Amino acid sequence: MKEILTKLNPAFDHRVRLGIMSILMVSDWVDFNTLKETLGLTDGRLASHIKALEKEKFIEVRKRFIGRKPNTSYRATNTGQKAFLDHLDALEKLMDNTRE
Repeated sequence: MKEILTKLNPAFDHRVRLGIMSILMVSDWVDFNTLKETLGLTDGRLASHIKALEKEKFIEVRKRFIGRKPNTSYRATNTGQKAFLDHLDALEKLMDNTRE
């Protein structure tokens, strides 16, 4: 079991980061407001978790203007997708191990 625990990625220890990555895994680009509304977070709380994922290079940021309004969108990088899938795999193995 100890080996399984070492495969859990600390970047995904928080439920907000799990939520962000879950959304980004099934979407191409997702804008800040959609993430904020879907997860029920304040601007600051979402921004801090996005920053942590961005620091790990798990998400990519795209800033652009739509009309005259700024729009910031995010998507999971290949590195982020692999890290998240590995994390989920470790969680599944952990759960299977505790059921035995």
